[in-house]
Amino acid sequence: MKKTIAVMRKELESFLGSFIALLFLAIFLVVTCFVFFWVSGFFARGIADIRPLFRWMPLTLIFLVSALTMRQWSEEQRSGTIEMLMTLPMSHWQAVLGKFLAVMALVVAALLLTLPIPIVVSTLGPLDWGPVLGGYLAALMLAAAYAALGQWLSALTDNPIVALLLTAVVGGLLYLAGSPLLLAMVGEPLSTVLRGVGTGSRFTSIERGVIDLRDLFYYLSLCTLFLLLTVFTLDRKRWSQGAATRRYRRNASAGIALLGANLLVLNLWLAPLSALRYDATAQHEYTLAQTTKELLGSMQEPLLIRAYISEKSHPLLDPLRPQVEDLLREYAIAGKGKVTAEVVDPAQNPALEAEANQSYGIQPTPFQVSDRYQASVINAYFDILVRYGDQNIVLNFGDLIQVEQNVDGGVNVRLRNLEYDLTGAIKKTLYGFQSIDTVLASQTEPMHLTLYVTPHTLPESLAAAPATIRSVAEELAQKSGGKLVFAQMDPTEAGAKMPVQTLAQNYGIQPIPTSLFGQQSFYLHMVLEPGQAVDAAGGGQPGNGSKAQIIYPQNDMSEAAVRSAIEAAALRTATGFLKVIGLWAPPAVAQQDMFGQMQPPLQSYSLLRNQLSQEYTLRDVDLADGEPPTGVDVLLLIAPQNMTDTQRFAVDQFLMRGGSVIVLAGNYAISQGAYNGQLALKPLEGALADQLRHYGVEVPQMLVLDQQNQPFPSPVSRNANGIQVQEIQALNYPFFIDVRPSGMNSAVGISGNLANVALYWTSPVVVTATLAPTFTATILLQSSPNAWLRSDSSIQPDFTRYPDQGFGVEGELGVQPLAVSLQGPFSSYFAGKANPLREQTALTATGALSATAPLVTPITQASDSARLIVVGSSEFVDDAMLQLSASLVGEQVLNNIQFVQNTVDWAVEDTDLLGLRSRGVSTRLLETLSTTQQQFWELFTYFLVLGGLVAAGAAAYTWRKREQPMQLAEREEFASATIIG
Repeated sequence: MKKTIAVMRKELESFLGSFIALLFLAIFLVVTCFVFFWVSGFFARGIADIRPLFRWMPLTLIFLVSALTMRQWSEEQRSGTIEMLMTLPMSHWQAVLGKFLAVMALVVAALLLTLPIPIVVSTLGPLDWGPVLGGYLAALMLAAAYAALGQWLSALTDNPIVALLLTAVVGGLLYLAGSPLLLAMVGEPLSTVLRGVGTGSRFTSIERGVIDLRDLFYYLSLCTLFLLLTVFTLDRKRWSQGAATRRYRRNASAGIALLGANLLVLNLWLAPLSALRYDATAQHEYTLAQTTKELLGSMQEPLLIRAYISEKSHPLLDPLRPQVEDLLREYAIAGKGKVTAEVVDPAQNPALEAEANQSYGIQPTPFQVSDRYQASVINAYFDILVRYGDQNIVLNFGDLIQVEQNVDGGVNVRLRNLEYDLTGAIKKTLYGFQSIDTVLASQTEPMHLTLYVTPHTLPESLAAAPATIRSVAEELAQKSGGKLVFAQMDPTEAGAKMPVQTLAQNYGIQPIPTSLFGQQSFYLHMVLEPGQAVDAAGGGQPGNGSKAQIIYPQNDMSEAAVRSAIEAAALRTATGFLKVIGLWAPPAVAQQDMFGQMQPPLQSYSLLRNQLSQEYTLRDVDLADGEPPTGVDVLLLIAPQNMTDTQRFAVDQFLMRGGSVIVLAGNYAISQGAYNGQLALKPLEGALADQLRHYGVEVPQMLVLDQQNQPFPSPVSRNANGIQVQEIQALNYPFFIDVRPSGMNSAVGISGNLANVALYWTSPVVVTATLAPTFTATILLQSSPNAWLRSDSSIQPDFTRYPDQGFGVEGELGVQPLAVSLQGPFSSYFAGKANPLREQTALTATGALSATAPLVTPITQASDSARLIVVGSSEFVDDAMLQLSASLVGEQVLNNIQFVQNTVDWAVEDTDLLGLRSRGVSTRLLETLSTTQQQFWELFTYFLVLGGLVAAGAAAYTWRKREQPMQLAEREEFASATIIG
């Protein structure tokens, strides 16, 4: 080993003595910084990651290593020193390894000098260090392969320039072998082979943060092979061509060939072993989540996941095929024989193509492609089918792909979040269409349905309801085979097993008054819960109120209505059941422009609807009948406006029945003036302000502005040669509040690792009431400390008066709450007030309420499980606003939709996909920086990198100066020999 180190030191002295190495390092660092900050547009992207740095590393390393290795053996041969080196008392292996380690030492130094870049990035944003470590490891492995290649090619010639060109060309060909450019020109299975051979494609796998044993062994194989070829080439230079050395020559050549064959076989053997890897990313983005594994483990029937992907497709889609194949393989492994996962080309199997077209509605997507000679349009498939039993869901091209605009005008195409999409589809097929029979059959213990009723105080209109409920419940219990147990009890009787006090404590059930001002009340409530609740005779222990489903009396108490209510409650107790969202949104009204042409409605929420419908059953509700919607798990109100008392009553009673209500309670909406060149807001009339205030939440008629914000394309007037010209500029817009993780309540879990949420024209949300100890009030989102309030709804920036940000700071700066959650026993907004439904009934009566009037007396007290979530903005999920913001911030706008999805999950306590949703999609954003701050950090990074190079050069110079010349051993004196003639 000492001899190897001696050769290594000799090589380093040679490099540093001529300062060639420092020149190459300087060029490498300048190119690296230029690529990172200028070509990739680091600050323009606004994302805290350094993957663009490593994306160019395979190419920059080719030229760096080629320059460092070109003289290693060719210069020895040209100057004639190779004979002396080969005659020294060391093996060829020691000499080759010493020169190799010298090059790798310089490569390590070059990579260390780039460390200021990730350090600065981590200062500016939440950098994921997993891909950083993976990128540096991939760079070292790739450099080792190039260094071994450069040594071998340098040993083949005595011309350093030829060695440089050969290394650059051969290294470039190895890189291009797996590049999308070449793969687009060939089909399967050749593209799979080239992808496995290409150094660039292997580099990408490690660079993303996945340490795969197959990739590491591939680089080690290249390094070992080329180093052995270097030893073999040097050894050949001393061979004679006589018969005496023929056997030695044959054995040496056969040994090299055998070694190469063994390395090839080992790589082929490791190729299918996808489990031999480590996911170093912070969120384990490339490893199946526990949620997915548990879902696959709960299946009772076989699951088919079939990807229809054409071999001849658009070049940008070709790199995605192996990613799909790898993930589907992971699903098959986790399914333990219950999952069939495959990737097929419909063009090669007409039967499968016909089935895809006719049975599943899968059609090819046209793509425009071009080659050297012509442009053409091809029809290609990129769809995934998920089939479970007789249920199926198809993920089309648009559901799977995310297209990102590059700074240079090009586009990047990547998978949006494949595991989330697949797991969501699987969950929907498994649980989206369950019947009550399936739910009951899956129970390990009987479900208990208990009717709490006071027959002697029931209104005349409900006198027959207990018998109807008993008839339906006993029929269901008989068909369940012992999986459903029904019981009936009167909680007001003396010695009742579940007295009224316990009933209120465990389930939050309160008696219903028989009339608005009467003193008499009644019970007609059903409680359905899994596991042991109460026995058939009414005994046993109180059940788990958190899992119980409470069924309140309705106006319609027919057998069909009762059966539907019981089935809906049973389905909601099932693990993984597809929850139902009742969505109320203002009606979409088409607008008419100044020329009489119809324009799309100003407010629409298609993107939010599409995203929610992928995980939930989405049901539009108008609430016009005043009845709280049945079979709905959460009520989502978007921009409530022009609501009648009847609709407010339905919202109130849904909350009183222990439901969860989410209100996107923006006070303002964009008016028509925004489309005529001027920004304008209009206040929303007929909202829920008074009702929310009664519940303890106030949304003042004010706007929040924040210095931490997102840009907005705004018309700006400027003077051009005396003429006022109006142009569109991307401005920092204080009304577009950029809420970062520091402003999210991570303890609640709604943030779900989101990088940000942007709220547009939001009002503050303030908890006004002094809530009882049983209430829980939580701030979900809040602004930065540099926020202020404004009562003026004028949102046009004035850069004449306020040149910095277009708006003046009013009042004191401070944190403003933007979204809150309340949970607890709310009191009814209509308690003690005229009942809207009673009034409607009276209009159709003869002057007094009839004895058969519907049950409209409100529930006055909610259970402890009732939840109310209020967000001070509704425009942040509007399609037009999201599209407008996406033109500047890209996929960040999806975080707004994800926040609503997470809120729904949390409201219905169905958070299994909450963490999975943001894996790979949420963006790690940089802090909000001004142009001056961006320039400072860029120049500071240059200073650190180049300062490190200068320090390294000074250290090398000092080291060389301190090196002492080798001391020769003193010559021994020998006595003269006497020659006797």
